[in-house]
Amino acid sequence: MNVLETKLKLCGSNPLTGYDRNGYCNVNMDDIGTHLVCAIVTQDFLDFTYSKGNDLINPTNGFPGLKPGDRWCLCVFRWIEAYNNGFAPYIDLERTPYVVKEKYIPLHILFQYDYRKYIKLRQNSNKNYPFSK
Repeated sequence: MNVLETKLKLCGSNPLTGYDRNGYCNVNMDDIGTHLVCAIVTQDFLDFTYSKGNDLINPTNGFPGLKPGDRWCLCVFRWIEAYNNGFAPYIDLERTPYVVKEKYIPLHILFQYDYRKYIKLRQNSNKNYPFSK
């Protein structure tokens, strides 16, 4: 179940995400990083997490590297850290499991970062700009 209390949807398959690399941000007891937030990454977030020693940009060991607009299951604590520093990426609420709102991020904050808001803003703008916040 997702944070909207409907069926959890696939987060991303290109690149394939999730702790289990099955495309879902599932709860897994072996996942000490709690990779549960289905985010649509932005360049600001990628630069922020890189500055913290987590390179999600460059390909390495079978990891393809991410670019703005990619969906990725982020560590919930990295997302919170990015939020506290003004670099949190948008979240796909249909693809983020219920436990995120239950234990980690209040629903009102999740709604503030709902990626559908970005899509509406982009559709209402005559600008064609890359996915950034």
